[in-house]
Amino acid sequence: MKRLDALWALLAGIAAWQALVMITGAPHFILPSPLRVASTAIKSYEIILSNAWVTALEVGLGLVLGTALGVATAIHLTTSALARRIMLPMLVFTQAVPVFALAPILTLWFGYGIGSKVIMAVLIIYFPVTSAFHDGLSRTPPALLDLAKTMGATPRQSLWRLRIPHALPSLGTGLRLAAVYAPIGAVIGEWVGASKGLGYLMLLANGRAKIDLMFAALITLAIMTVALHWAIGKLAARLDAYAQG
Repeated sequence: MKRLDALWALLAGIAAWQALVMITGAPHFILPSPLRVASTAIKSYEIILSNAWVTALEVGLGLVLGTALGVATAIHLTTSALARRIMLPMLVFTQAVPVFALAPILTLWFGYGIGSKVIMAVLIIYFPVTSAFHDGLSRTPPALLDLAKTMGATPRQSLWRLRIPHALPSLGTGLRLAAVYAPIGAVIGEWVGASKGLGYLMLLANGRAKIDLMFAALITLAIMTVALHWAIGKLAARLDAYAQG
């Protein structure tokens, strides 16, 4: 039923797009029609797919590394009072600096290759994952922790057998946010400086007034993001089921 609803929503969006083109009479170099964009996507599928692969690799690496770093940080914050006193204010302070503003600096330091885009994706998802997982780790029912302590469980055993399993749904929430943010970070990095990727392709198409190609690249990016969010949602659902089971 959800898939059918999604299909109807997609068809309604395409119909509204086509109606807007017909009502406004906008030229194709301002607002191309869905049919024109689809035709361009078919004709240029090789260049779109080759650049989509680069962006997907950047997003995938950023998501894996950012999640691993966020999980490790959240666990460290939970087990160390000193880390909480020092790192938590620093993490909050870093959010006052727009991550997007760091893209030119990262490009300068790490070059125009994939590295700066992966780091950008890592930075943009690091805080949501860390914050969500640490919040989950901190919300373990005190009664369970007291019971575990009474039964002789060590802090490490309580962490792995109680805190982490109870925090898995919170981690799933952080991962859902990361699935949306990671492509944004990668594309922002590509806009600042790149020779490959969907962000680079959009800039290139815009500079050459190939707006239909730019739309095709944008839609490809949207499809990638939706697919990633769906996959992460499935993983988060498994984490929820494991925590409840």
